[in-house]
Amino acid sequence: MKTPNCEIIGLMSNPLDFLCLMDEIPIVVLILDTDRRVVFLNRAFEALSGFSPAVAKGVPCHHILRGAACIFDCPILAMNNDPRTIARKSDMINLTRQRLPIRMSTAPILDREQRIVGFIETIEDIRSLKKPNQPAGTAYSFANIVGRSPQMENIFQTLPLLSQSNASILITGETGTGKDLVAEAIHQTSERASGPFIKINCGALPETLLESELFGHQKGAFTGAVENKPGRFKLAHNGTIFLTEIGDLPIVLQVKLLTFLDDKIIYPLGGTKGFEVNVRMIAATHRNLEQMVKQGQFRKDLLFRLNVARIHLPPLREREGDIRLLIDHFLTTYSRILNKKINGFSKDALIILLNYHFEGNIRELKNIVEYAVNVSNTSTIHQNHLPSYLLESAETNRTTIGTDDIISSPLPRKSTQTQLNPSALQPQMPGNWTDVQKQIIVDALKKSNGRKGQAAKLIGWSRSTLWRKMKQLHLDS
Repeated sequence: MKTPNCEIIGLMSNPLDFLCLMDEIPIVVLILDTDRRVVFLNRAFEALSGFSPAVAKGVPCHHILRGAACIFDCPILAMNNDPRTIARKSDMINLTRQRLPIRMSTAPILDREQRIVGFIETIEDIRSLKKPNQPAGTAYSFANIVGRSPQMENIFQTLPLLSQSNASILITGETGTGKDLVAEAIHQTSERASGPFIKINCGALPETLLESELFGHQKGAFTGAVENKPGRFKLAHNGTIFLTEIGDLPIVLQVKLLTFLDDKIIYPLGGTKGFEVNVRMIAATHRNLEQMVKQGQFRKDLLFRLNVARIHLPPLREREGDIRLLIDHFLTTYSRILNKKINGFSKDALIILLNYHFEGNIRELKNIVEYAVNVSNTSTIHQNHLPSYLLESAETNRTTIGTDDIISSPLPRKSTQTQLNPSALQPQMPGNWTDVQKQIIVDALKKSNGRKGQAAKLIGWSRSTLWRKMKQLHLDS
């Protein structure tokens, strides 16, 4: 995207590369033409949104920002040929489908005759400033993490201390326990909150692409490398990089990551010049890294460097009192999102939920409540509104629970621990999330009499997402 013609002449003694200058500015910048199509985005915008300049160029801005203002109150349309700057709060959805609160300022770009030839937008990530109205039951929380069990109280006491340091952090726990949420909470409550928070899943890409994603590449480094590309580490400069599923990182890249942790310099593929990068490292895994070290699958020295501070998130089934708290929290959240007036769960529905094992942990509970709110057409969620696999589990594993436990769960005793449990990771539990998704889709199709558009609405997906999920789970036939 960079061309030698994009120069600033007369500002300094020598011409300046305009695009390089914009990349060094730590402010998110988007430049549009008069048709509101992307002309340029800087490195800070790429870090926030996930969209690269090559992908975004020429695309209408509402397909890149994807925020509420794009739909209901576009600031460019509000100008109506009046050359003035408009600032407003809105939101945007990044490439990982995360909704981010932002403050955006939009101004026209004028030529010498004062005609509008384009627009420039600067965007500020205000997650660290946003103070949402907390629903009932979220008094026991840190950032957006909810819990009141002794284990979570202990973690809440530790997180503020860790967020103010620059030490590497290793977050461990079963799948679905909230490792991503903890990592982002640490960033948003740290001094780096105004900087980028870059997440990359080490198990989602093949080794060749993963190295380029992490460390970047130079033009011509390999077939298809038609331009220089900054890696995620460079995009995360002055911020935090979060490597999830670090246990899936190939041995070759473990060596390169260890080298970076030693000298804080990255070397792009095909490049000979290194770049010093100031980032805070947070890694997460559901695997037993100590066991992987014994098996020769993970470097012991890298484990030592990552494990400066460790946060172990307990499985939901071990968090006393938190299941009921999270049920109420998610019910309030999705009732508001879906604009439904649902007062609560019936006694029978709560008995099923409170006695379920939750192998998928908080993620599974969240999806169950979202599904129940979607399919419920009454003010109370009954057991027939729950996914059918829960009812089958309740029949085969029937226990009793007192009415008082359902209506009002007593607060757990105050934990006397002052440090996190440094015990080793638990072995990975066999997951059943694939079966959960299959059952949710089947239930929705039954309720919609096979109409896929209606089924997608019940689940809260788009029709294309439903089709893709059905194909992945072999339900399309």
